Amino acid sequence: MEKKTWIGLLRRANEVALRAKTLGRHPFGCILVGPEGQVLAEQGNIDTVRHAESTLAQMSSLNWSREFLAECTLVTTFEPCAMCAGTLYWANIGRVVYGASEHDLLALTGNAAENPTLDLPCRELFARGQRAVEVVGPFPELLEELVAPHRGFWH
Repeated sequence: MEKKTWIGLLRRANEVALRAKTLGRHPFGCILVGPEGQVLAEQGNIDTVRHAESTLAQMSSLNWSREFLAECTLVTTFEPCAMCAGTLYWANIGRVVYGASEHDLLALTGNAAENPTLDLPCRELFARGQRAVEVVGPFPELLEELVAPHRGFWH
């Protein structure tokens, strides 16, 4: 897909993050995109353990075959943490597109007890697996837009 398509999908994932924030949840959001570019599902953050990405990956693994998910893309506002990246790997999702990095998130959250960031880039985690997961991101041109829902949230 073209970069402008990814940017449009990242903006849609950010709308999901904004909805999560209105529910009092951490402002993260993601969508699952099928092989033809269709949005199949979306998920906002639930709580500290049920992140948007891991929750969507778990639900997807119950609803679609591993072969189909290998052709799908999870588009998420922020780089998946180690827990979410592992879940995406085990769900067999073939590609991850993220807007802002884990380092960008750490700059926002600092030492917030609700988000003790793990410094483990998803590319590094996926590189240790037995199958490839394509990673696209970050998108610096969207950084301000993606961090906006987080401003004032963590402190």
